[in-house]
Amino acid sequence: MNPTRSFDADQPIAEREIPVYEALALDIKSRGIESVFGLMSDDTALFVTTLDAIGVRFHATRHENNAVAMAEGYASATGRLGVAVIGRGPATANALHGCAYAQRTGSRVLLVFGGSSLAHRANGAAEADAKEFNATGVLEAMGIKTYVANDASSARATLAHAVQATGQGGCVALLLPMNVQFQSIAYPGAMGIPAPAPAANPQRIAARPAAIGAAVGLLAHSRRPLIVAGLGAHRAGARRALEALADKIGAVLATTLKAKDMFHGNAYNLGIVGSYSHTTARRLIDQADCVIVFGAGLNEKTTSYGTSLPTNAALIQVDLSHAKIGRWYHADLSLIADAREAAEQLCAALPARADSDKAFYTADTRERLTRVDMAAEFQAANTDRTMDPRSVALELDRMLPASRNAVYDAGNFLQVMPYISGLGPEHNKNTVDFASVGMGFGTAMGIACATPERSTVLFVGDGGFLMTMSELETVAREGIALVIIVLNDAAYGAELHYLKMRNMPVAAAVFSDIDFAPIAAGFGFETATVRTLIELRALAPMLSNPQGPILIDCKINAAVAAPFMLETADHEKRTP
Repeated sequence: MNPTRSFDADQPIAEREIPVYEALALDIKSRGIESVFGLMSDDTALFVTTLDAIGVRFHATRHENNAVAMAEGYASATGRLGVAVIGRGPATANALHGCAYAQRTGSRVLLVFGGSSLAHRANGAAEADAKEFNATGVLEAMGIKTYVANDASSARATLAHAVQATGQGGCVALLLPMNVQFQSIAYPGAMGIPAPAPAANPQRIAARPAAIGAAVGLLAHSRRPLIVAGLGAHRAGARRALEALADKIGAVLATTLKAKDMFHGNAYNLGIVGSYSHTTARRLIDQADCVIVFGAGLNEKTTSYGTSLPTNAALIQVDLSHAKIGRWYHADLSLIADAREAAEQLCAALPARADSDKAFYTADTRERLTRVDMAAEFQAANTDRTMDPRSVALELDRMLPASRNAVYDAGNFLQVMPYISGLGPEHNKNTVDFASVGMGFGTAMGIACATPERSTVLFVGDGGFLMTMSELETVAREGIALVIIVLNDAAYGAELHYLKMRNMPVAAAVFSDIDFAPIAAGFGFETATVRTLIELRALAPMLSNPQGPILIDCKINAAVAAPFMLETADHEKRTP
């Protein structure tokens, strides 16, 4: 590409010969894509430079994993297509952690990778490429559908197929060999200029009438039903339908961790079911005689290894995927359907119920739920130099702006999630889909880019932060208004407790008490290091109205184990 060439994508495009990389960039812009994320490489440099030149902003990260995470965060926050552009070979290998994570989230993400040239020398031998890597084999082994632009004439159609495939949810990869990118094609050509991509619409698949009839039969005998909603129910827009169903049958409402606060404000909202439940919720859940689960997989954290739901209660599981029914927990009856559609079908099929048949719907239940005090759920373990992470969360919940996104990395510090309240699943982002640390920072940057009108707060442990802290420079360079709360226990907290619970030495899981504030300050962050709740409360003016990037290094007590760690240890003791 001629470096002096100018682009004006808003001018009418006359038929002309242009490089494939430019044609693909124009097609991406014409689909309404405004931002892409990545890390430039020799095989993507012309492509991303062209994208940026024609008005598709290229957000450059310092590591490929975080570029993929940014694209996923952007997609999850907007419902639109997130695009990551990554180089071939070592760059692709660097991005694989992020690819596996993004694939599991179900967000619409297009992964565009550079590729080795398909050209051959005159003698028929392939050109040597030190970056040669079987990306197609690796990505497809991960379950990521992969397209390759094998020639110039079909490259634009291949991009179109890849974009269309993202509509089914999850990641799709597109490989762009270098020699194909450099070839010329007529543009706009016979294919024309693509129209903006329509917004993804969730599948509204109805349950079979026989299955609805069977569910109605089970519910007819229930006096204490419990409805559990997962992220699938939120994505289906099922809140109102589920609340209407609950009101009709007298059900209390709960969610998985990923759908946290979906029923915020409802008088019969129990909050999270499983490892993160509060005491009142656990007691009411234990009384349920029928459980209806919408759009949730019921993994070990939701079921607390099979102990959080009453074993004698009939369980009805509603999901669009056959594979998720009974995958981790038994289901007595399955409905293969969209959560909202199934809820509406059940509500229409069930007869009206007298108040006397709604055992949960009492003034006592409402009063007990109103009186829930999260501070009373634990005995604070503050020390002279560290804070209880749960106490930190309660203080931050009061101090941070009400209009905010909360993004969580993974680790023992995740025990803070129940104490951050009222945001709704659209503003809560949990990045544990691959059960790994290190996905939070990139995801938070993507969400912050997508929703600049809201404050975005990243909660991250010191281990995950050390893995990704090079992105401090990205935040500063890109002007991303991000608040970072480092919950610093000077350890890999989950591994620390894993070893302690098995009476093993913990030295390998412990590291120095690093002060991250001066490091972030060097990148232009407003910073503070806090060891006491008094010091934390003094930051209220800064945190209530964040101006620019902020990092708070919160020194927390490493002795406080997350409830899911305790449950895991107990499960191992009970399992032969």
